Amino acid sequence: MALYDRIIFDETAARARAYLCQEILTSSPTMFEAEQKIARYLGGQIEGDVALFGFWIPELQDLRVPSGDIFLELLDSVDPMDLTVAHQDVKFERVTVPVIRLDAHCFSAVRGMRPGNRTQIGDFYAITWRDSDGGWHRILDPLAMSLPLGAMAPAELYDVDAMQAARTDQAYWQDRAGEAPHKFGPPSNILQIHVPTATAGGTIAALTRQFERLAERVSRDLPLEPADELFMGYDSVQLLPVEPTTVYETGPDFWEESEVTENSLTVSLLRPNTTNWGYDIVIAGMATVNPVLLETGRPDELVDLACALHNFPGKPKKLVFDVVYGHSDNQGQRALNHHFFAGPNMYGQNLDYQNPAVRAILLEMQRRKVNFGADGVRVDGAQDFKFWDPTTQTMQHDDDYLQSMADIVQEVAGTRYRPWFVFEDGRPWPDEDWELSSTYRSVIEKQRDDDVFQWGPLTFAHNTPFLYTFWLGKYWRIRECLTVGANWISGTSNHDTLRRGTQVSQDMNINTRLGQSWMEILDKAYDNPAVHALTYVALPGVPMDFLNAMARASWGFIRNQDDRYGVKVVAEEAISLKWQVDVYSYSIPYNFRRLKELGFETRGDLARFCQFLPALVAVTEYDLEDIARLLNATEPKLAGPIYTVSSLKQVARAWMDDMHDYCNITHSLPGLDPAQSSYTLALREFRAQRPWLRNAYGPQDHFGYVEPLDGRTVFTSLRHGPDGEQVYAVIHMEGKPTTDIDPLRLGVPGTDGFGWECVLRTPGIGSDYLSGPIVLRDSMALVFTRKA
Repeated sequence: MALYDRIIFDETAARARAYLCQEILTSSPTMFEAEQKIARYLGGQIEGDVALFGFWIPELQDLRVPSGDIFLELLDSVDPMDLTVAHQDVKFERVTVPVIRLDAHCFSAVRGMRPGNRTQIGDFYAITWRDSDGGWHRILDPLAMSLPLGAMAPAELYDVDAMQAARTDQAYWQDRAGEAPHKFGPPSNILQIHVPTATAGGTIAALTRQFERLAERVSRDLPLEPADELFMGYDSVQLLPVEPTTVYETGPDFWEESEVTENSLTVSLLRPNTTNWGYDIVIAGMATVNPVLLETGRPDELVDLACALHNFPGKPKKLVFDVVYGHSDNQGQRALNHHFFAGPNMYGQNLDYQNPAVRAILLEMQRRKVNFGADGVRVDGAQDFKFWDPTTQTMQHDDDYLQSMADIVQEVAGTRYRPWFVFEDGRPWPDEDWELSSTYRSVIEKQRDDDVFQWGPLTFAHNTPFLYTFWLGKYWRIRECLTVGANWISGTSNHDTLRRGTQVSQDMNINTRLGQSWMEILDKAYDNPAVHALTYVALPGVPMDFLNAMARASWGFIRNQDDRYGVKVVAEEAISLKWQVDVYSYSIPYNFRRLKELGFETRGDLARFCQFLPALVAVTEYDLEDIARLLNATEPKLAGPIYTVSSLKQVARAWMDDMHDYCNITHSLPGLDPAQSSYTLALREFRAQRPWLRNAYGPQDHFGYVEPLDGRTVFTSLRHGPDGEQVYAVIHMEGKPTTDIDPLRLGVPGTDGFGWECVLRTPGIGSDYLSGPIVLRDSMALVFTRKA
């Protein structure tokens, strides 16, 4: 049936919704409380056979647009539409229906709409308004639950209730139901995953299949290969942000209209295909899933992943969402009205948390997103949540907003709950002295719950564990971990630290004992047997590992949407070529195929270009025309295209796309060391069996380093469990080999006597070693236990 024939405007239902919100505005104690209640009614929602819509449209108040010029626009595809094809031209029917306006809000209600679900594409919608010259404009839904063509396109009406009803983890949630909301506590450890580089498929559905396959193998008691062991031993999975990100700065858009009439339009639809590390968000669409990550274009894929984790045999795995509400990319201004923003910052735009409606909508986005089934939430850049205080003329941290984030009560499968929260907050970052003055406890100390976490000092961005003296230089921070680190995330491998590592000059004092090549040094620095022992045995808190680091895959700043600054970003990332790409890797036919097509046939060709580019970006103050002219004048001539502004941007795009493909962990899986993967899995299992290791050190516990140093850093750790068990570790962090030392005769208080058993040995130490003198080399460690 044609859209026009099945759509009926339900004025009674629309007015009832508007009157309800008017009563809320009148009776609520504060404007924020009113807007928080109203936010529940915004977006497109289904109640029975009625589709209800609500929008916050203060920009139309600013422009004095009359109510009679504002409509709800509905779109239905006339031609067959397939969300799994790269490109299609689709004709849409177009119908506009009235809205009921209530100051800065408007509402509508429609019967006869077709909602989307797992098996069908629903009708699309937006607000459309007419200016005084007769021109038409569109307002998109920031609270949309399905955006198959991205945040810059109309939303799809989606049947969220049907999606939730089809969950296969109902029992998991019912086991946690009670009179009061269930409160999730911290996991024992975390596996951090970037969905596009975690599997060959690069989608959430592909990742779900990976966990389902592992679950089946575990259920059948089948052996695990090293590639399987990478994912095992974790009781939580944290996804890098899965919200819609920026689109191509200069196009093409994923939704481009032509042949627009009053009743129809033709749209060129491109399957969203950007590459991004996840943090370049536009705020609009934060309640749903980035369509780039959806194999089917259906947001149900994220629910499926939650179910696969919650139903994992033996012990359920928790799902943690990484959310970004501390800033918006400048592209957010395309999708949201100007009231959302409070001026520019280093990432794009500050958000106006002091605007009651904005504050309420942001929190509602978070509530809807977590209802996909997350057990925990990691808040990116919590130090960036700020507002301008006119009385002090300074920017102030909005800790009340952070508390509001943690206070939200979720509901999944009839169970009300509050997720576990972890905040990344390095305040006073970005002050120059932040590395010295940050306590990494600013949020912990202000939050009401005692199980709120922050990223600890060994986890925050600027850590380079392949530089000599790094570990002694960080010793004061390690001592802090021992006393106040119970609520810190620990570990040195994550999306930030690994990227920072690839930007370090190789002229610095590199610990060359880590490997025979730059690639091997970097890989071992962030997948280091000794560091794993430190993290999982010696340090309190919750350990976190980054999948790309554990797989010894590559990683970097991945974003192919830039036009204006894309070449500059490549100049900043160029040094990573030295760390992550050797001659052999570049020579593999599929690797760097786009750059090869542009004329960089060998790694040497690309390396020479990468040597010139950063210098020219600096000396020309990023004048692309001058950069192109100087590159063309180089003798002998550089490989690659004839350099113009356009071809430089083409090279930058090829770099980003090729690096994205190169970072996929499937390329490194065949080279995994079984000894290393089984050792790290054993460490994770060891930690899981001793949850008390998360606690801060007690009066009997010990941590120190062997003296005299003699050119090496060897840590010792002794910890006492509540059942009387002792756990003792000797960990060679860096430097020269030891002479023959007896780990149990180092004079560490509490280690004298008998009964010690060697339970963990890093690769390179034979399983026949039980105790006695041994030569420990860089990155070696031993773990002993003794029962009471």
